[in-house]
Amino acid sequence: MYKAKAYAALSAASPLAPHTIERREPTPTDVRIEILFCGVCHSDLHLVRDEWNAAMPAVYPVVPGHEIVGRVSAVGSAVTRYRAGDLVGVGCQVDSDGTCPDCRAGHEQLCANSVLTYNSPDKHTGGVTYGGYSESVVVDERFVVHIPTNLDPAGAAPLLCAGITTYAPLRRQGVGRGTRVGVVGLGGLGHMGVKLAHAMGAEVHVLTTSARKREDAHRLGADGVIVTHNAEEMARYAGHFDVILDTVSAAHDLNTYLGLLRHHGNLTLVGIPEQPFVISAFTLLSGERSIAGSVNGGLPQTQEMLNFCGEHNITADVEVIAIHEVNEAYERLSKADVKYRFVIDMASLKG
Repeated sequence: MYKAKAYAALSAASPLAPHTIERREPTPTDVRIEILFCGVCHSDLHLVRDEWNAAMPAVYPVVPGHEIVGRVSAVGSAVTRYRAGDLVGVGCQVDSDGTCPDCRAGHEQLCANSVLTYNSPDKHTGGVTYGGYSESVVVDERFVVHIPTNLDPAGAAPLLCAGITTYAPLRRQGVGRGTRVGVVGLGGLGHMGVKLAHAMGAEVHVLTTSARKREDAHRLGADGVIVTHNAEEMARYAGHFDVILDTVSAAHDLNTYLGLLRHHGNLTLVGIPEQPFVISAFTLLSGERSIAGSVNGGLPQTQEMLNFCGEHNITADVEVIAIHEVNEAYERLSKADVKYRFVIDMASLKG
């Protein structure tokens, strides 16, 4: 074991502050990574403040961060995929059983024994896993991915969560040239959904409550913007979309969007509102429409997404901050005051 600098929350009410954690020395299959950048996900805020208490209770101290980009500094004796100096990433999971049908199919995110990057039981230390708000991390090579070297490392960090979370359902629904995609919400997830669907060749519209987002939506690649409280605009697009990607985590009415789907169209949820939805069965049945959910993606698809982003030069729009600014960033994040993701420059932890 070795000591590593980190930022941690010691309780639901305490701010993130400097903390020292223990990391394991690399086993034969491990990769040690010196962290360059770590994205700030809304999940970090929820977990640190124990807002998911019953579903996922926080175990303090919590060191958040599952959008990690860094350089390999050491590898175990059996590692074959990576070597010192490689630019790599770590996303939402750091382990799974590797033997279940989901793992064998490359869907590690669905494994019943999946180990999250932070706040999960850590079989190596006997405590919990600690995330990327830290100077280094040690991860089994199965859960490490290559970052294309043409991508800005800071902008690439959110791809490990926001990128794969939006890429996976778009691919699952067969989005490509000729597909009509609606993206609900233009935040950290939504802006990635727009960029990726556009790069896949789809016609993309943003569905938003704010007309002020038109200019930014077009800059990101949207073909159009539909203001959802404008009845005339909504009526114009009735039955228009093949796929709607709903990225909103605040309470909202899904029935508003279901009528915009063509027959056999699909609406996929990637946001996590606190309140359950009330669905009109008639709207679903009359058009044989469907609703699905999606979390993130397995390791093969995460690497596929990164390669796709490398080919199309896609990164997240980010605001880079120093680690001591993270508490202010959390407050701004709770007010949706960021375009579109905060990313921590982890060099600031060493200063």
